[in-house]
Amino acid sequence: MSQSLLVDRHGHVGLVVMNRPPHNFLNYAQIGEIADACEELDSDGDIRAIVLAAEGRSFCAGADFAGGGVAPDSGDDAGEREVIGGSATLQLYSEGVRLFNVGIPIVAAVQGPAIGGGLGLAVAADFRITCPEARFCANFAALGIHQGFGLSVTLPDLLGRRVASRILLSAKRYKGDEAVEIGLADELVALEDVRDRALEFASEMAVNAPLALRSIRATLRGDLAERVAAITDHEAAEQARLSATSDAAEGARAVAERRTGNFSGN
Repeated sequence: MSQSLLVDRHGHVGLVVMNRPPHNFLNYAQIGEIADACEELDSDGDIRAIVLAAEGRSFCAGADFAGGGVAPDSGDDAGEREVIGGSATLQLYSEGVRLFNVGIPIVAAVQGPAIGGGLGLAVAADFRITCPEARFCANFAALGIHQGFGLSVTLPDLLGRRVASRILLSAKRYKGDEAVEIGLADELVALEDVRDRALEFASEMAVNAPLALRSIRATLRGDLAERVAAITDHEAAEQARLSATSDAAEGARAVAERRTGNFSGN
C-alpha cells in the first residue's frame, strides 16, 4: 500500500486515512487502495467498524477520472485526460462498488469539502461526522455532466427523492451545518474534533456483538451494493454522452473560473 493511504487500528475500529493533501482528488488507484484497506479490516475478526478520514484541507474535492492527479474541473487541458464516462471512469466506479460490499459500518470524518465524486465517497459511508468548514456539493450539473459514483441511488436512499433532486439539480454547496439540517451529515463538531468524534461514534457501535452488527446492517442495506453496481453503468454512459457537449466544456471553464456557466443547451 502506498503512502497515499494510511491505516491504523483503534480498539475495534479501523481507521483509513486518505493522504493526498490538500484536496485528496480520487482516482481509480486510490479508490482501489481504499477498498483494499476496508476489505482487509472487514476480514479482521477484531474490527467491527471503520472510520474513513483524510489529511489536508479537503475530504475529497472530486474524482480524477484519468487517474493522473488532475480533477475534471481543474481547468487543465482536457485533451490530456480521457473523456469522463470512459474506461477509466468505469474502473473508478468498479473499485468504488467494492466499498458497498464491506460488511461492517463505515463512518466518514468529513473535515473539509466533499465535492462531486468526493461526495459520492462520503455518502458511500453509513454515517458522516462533519464541521462548519466542510462543504458538500454534487457539482455535476454545474459541470454540464451527469452525476456518478452511485449518487443516483445513494442520495435518494439517504434523503428521499425530493431533497436528493434539489442537491443534484441545483449543484449547491451545503455548509456543514446545512448538511446536518437536511440529513446529509449526522453530527456537527469543531474542525479539530471531527476525526476523534468519528472514532468515538464508530466505537459506540463497535462495542456491540459483531455478528449482530453485520446482520442488522445487511438487512437494512438490502440490495444497495447491487443497485449501485447497476446504476454506475448508466451514470458513466450519460457522463460520456454529456461530456462531449459544448455545455460540458463551458461548465469546466466556469467552475475553474468560479463563475456561473453560460450554457447553450448544445
